[in-house]
Amino acid sequence: MADKYQQRRFDIYGYEKIDTEVLEAIPYEYPEKSTVVEYVTEEFSSVCPWTGLPDTAKLTIRYIPYQKLVELKSLKYYLTSYRNVGILQEHAVNRILNDLVKLLEPKFMEVIGEFHERGGISTRIVARYEK
Repeated sequence: MADKYQQRRFDIYGYEKIDTEVLEAIPYEYPEKSTVVEYVTEEFSSVCPWTGLPDTAKLTIRYIPYQKLVELKSLKYYLTSYRNVGILQEHAVNRILNDLVKLLEPKFMEVIGEFHERGGISTRIVARYEK
């Protein structure tokens, strides 16, 4: 019997579709403080690079800013650009960390991806940066 799912594919984009150009930083007025900023979304999604099936996650971005904050609208557009990108969950979390550290140069940053269960396994990835 032929595998009827073998030829079924969804559009899968490469890393070039991750829109880092949309990210904007705004000045932070309290660089001497150790204020913790945390952004949480339940709506992060990307796709499996092999099947195109969706990977969805609760994403938490926690950081101690130095001189810059990320502008939230730009962050929303950036995260949404992952929607059809074929990327491993572990790579997505690390890529987000790298892109935001490059933009903001924070004192500390942590990105946590809590990916919803698929095939009986859920995944939690924590990536950290310290200056």
